[in-house]
Amino acid sequence: RGDVVCQDALIRALKTGEILRAGLDVTTPEPLPLDHELLELENCTILPHIGSASVTTRNKMAMIGAQNIENVLTGKEPIYAVC
Repeated sequence: RGDVVCQDALIRALKTGEILRAGLDVTTPEPLPLDHELLELENCTILPHIGSASVTTRNKMAMIGAQNIENVLTGKEPIYAVC
C-alpha cells in the first residue's frame, strides 16, 4: 500500500510547501532505511503501521473475518473480497 503515494513526489511537495505536512503509517520499503530523506523532514511524521490498533477495531476485524469464512464455506460472497 505504500506504493499508492509516489514518495519522491511527496518529498518534493513537502520541501516546497505544496504540501504542508504529511503523516504516514505505510512506506516503501517498510521499514525505511535510517538515512531515508522522509525521516529527515520536520513536516513529515512516520508512525509504525498501527492505524487499526484498538481493541474495538481489532474485534470488528475479527468478526468480519469470521463472517467472511462462514460466507465462503456456505457459498455466499465474502463481505470484503481480497483480490
